Amino acid sequence: MKKLLALFLAVILPALPGAAQAGTVTIKGSDTMVILGQRWAEEFMKKNPGTKLQVTGGGSGTGISALINGTTDICMSSRPIKDAETEKLRTRFNTTGTEIAVAKDGVTFYVSEKNPLNSLTMDQLKGIYLGDITNWKDVGGPDAPIVVYSRENSSGTYVFVKDNLLGGEDYVASAQTLPGTAAVVNAVSKEKNDIGYGGAAYAKGIKELKIKVGSEEVAPSADNIKSGKYPLSRDLYFYLRNKPSGEAKAFIDFVLSADGQQIVTKVGYFPVK
Repeated sequence: MKKLLALFLAVILPALPGAAQAGTVTIKGSDTMVILGQRWAEEFMKKNPGTKLQVTGGGSGTGISALINGTTDICMSSRPIKDAETEKLRTRFNTTGTEIAVAKDGVTFYVSEKNPLNSLTMDQLKGIYLGDITNWKDVGGPDAPIVVYSRENSSGTYVFVKDNLLGGEDYVASAQTLPGTAAVVNAVSKEKNDIGYGGAAYAKGIKELKIKVGSEEVAPSADNIKSGKYPLSRDLYFYLRNKPSGEAKAFIDFVLSADGQQIVTKVGYFPVK
């Protein structure tokens, strides 16, 4: 009987979905954060070769679902966890989870470098993404139809924009959804009439629109995001079922250390401290 049990533990358990081997910490969720998570993991494993970190994306919603299902140790999320998700954690694990802010970001709207506009107001961006504004000439640009790109609904950035820009209303039906921020940037960079959004770290090869607040054009700069002056500033989070311990705690301590926060800056986001 003991031999059969040992065989089950050695062979069957590692093959189960979400079952991590000893010495492995699984980290899953936000595509906004996946490059950052991978950089953190690479540096941590160099310093701690006995620990294995597995980092995968899929979106904040996917990461939170994995946390609730018990198939990841750490969830990366670019939005706060919802009350309904916290309740599911409570029901399954008798815990409301632990939230740790690990970096700062500013949701940035991208247009082609050929687009003459440099800024839009929050109301103009809202109008574009609700479908009330469909031509660039209506916001001071050329006479051309606006092609709208969005993230998929499992994305924390999608939810953040819906909650903080659109007031909870649905995106325009014609918005083209793409599975990652890199895909949005790639699409927008190729066509001068396109607009998309995502994390600040991905803004390469395109133009970042400033947000016009009164007479001031506010850029998604480090100072404006840290101070909260940029209207779409946000924290990026780790979520765990319980307070971190063991290898997960050691990793999070590294993430929040001076070395870990330097990596945040190198990737293109902003330190939380």
